[in-house]
Amino acid sequence: MVAPIYLSTTYGFDGLEGRGPYDYSRSGNPTRQQLIAVLVGLEGGAGGDATNTGMAAVNVLAHRVLRQGDTVFAPHDCYGGTWRVFNALANSGFVQVEFVDLTQAAAYHLISVRRPALVWVETPSNPLLRITDIAAVTEAAHEAGAVVAVDNTFLSPVLQRPLELGADYVVYSTTKYTAGHSDVVGGAIIAARPNDAEQIHWWCNTLGATAGPFDSYLTMRGLRTMPARLAVHNANAEYLVAAIAGHPALTALYWPGLPSHPGHDLAARQADGFGAMVSIDVGSHQAAVALCDGLELFTVAESLGGVESLICSPATMTHAAMPPEVQEAAGITPGLLRLSVGIEDAADLAADLLAGLERAAALRG
Repeated sequence: MVAPIYLSTTYGFDGLEGRGPYDYSRSGNPTRQQLIAVLVGLEGGAGGDATNTGMAAVNVLAHRVLRQGDTVFAPHDCYGGTWRVFNALANSGFVQVEFVDLTQAAAYHLISVRRPALVWVETPSNPLLRITDIAAVTEAAHEAGAVVAVDNTFLSPVLQRPLELGADYVVYSTTKYTAGHSDVVGGAIIAARPNDAEQIHWWCNTLGATAGPFDSYLTMRGLRTMPARLAVHNANAEYLVAAIAGHPALTALYWPGLPSHPGHDLAARQADGFGAMVSIDVGSHQAAVALCDGLELFTVAESLGGVESLICSPATMTHAAMPPEVQEAAGITPGLLRLSVGIEDAADLAADLLAGLERAAALRG
């Protein structure tokens, strides 16, 4: 019922001409292969590989797709680590990077004019939960000869399957909802076509970015409960949003499940749920500090997607790599807080956050 953990680093040959399916664990491992097979099946892909971190998956994809002088389109409000990778590649002179708002139709025309090699999509975006039309962006990108990769970390294949919407690759930090217990770091890349899948595996092996057997085992263990966990995550997020909506401490509330959210209708069409990531703005960093000081169930920490509820300040934590002017252009303010809603009792979570909002409101007077 549970796949074994194959800890062997090397595998015996049956003589010099008797190479079997495995030779060295970086190149292939039976435990990792089980994980890959499940992920590929969930995505409806042709193949792929599991990496040792989510950022390794981003880097492997970049090595597979990009060549010297290529142009990359990435969301202007993408995850800070992804922004750092693409910005570093641009600063090294390897590629040109344009950070654009892919949620706007004007981006489709820009893609046709600039003809990038890679269009990187993140939807819902991190941390402002903007929604990008995967099918429309993919159509525009393919007409321009570009490859499309979608970071689907916030929703998982339970709620959204980008390959079904035309994307060429789907990328994950499996650390998050896939594994779901905040005890293993990993990533994955699934390709829509067999040749791309083979090349992803080649680059993972070449760069030494593959996941180890114990990490693969832990990820599979979490994956077995992913649909059940996400059902509670999503229900808790909906309950929490309803409890805090309209609170005087809030200057903004971001969650695609709200009918007032600009991407609500699109999110309802292309996904099977709105996810459990919620962002709020309380107006200032001081108010954000007041809210977080005294929280009992929400832990101030980076990462997301675990069974426990987390809260963080993107400006000073997850997106700190972005200079202030870049944060401002992306809409990341000092008072912005990103919540990863866990699976604790929903009423307890709401009471904890409402008490924090009262502290923030008192500070603002």
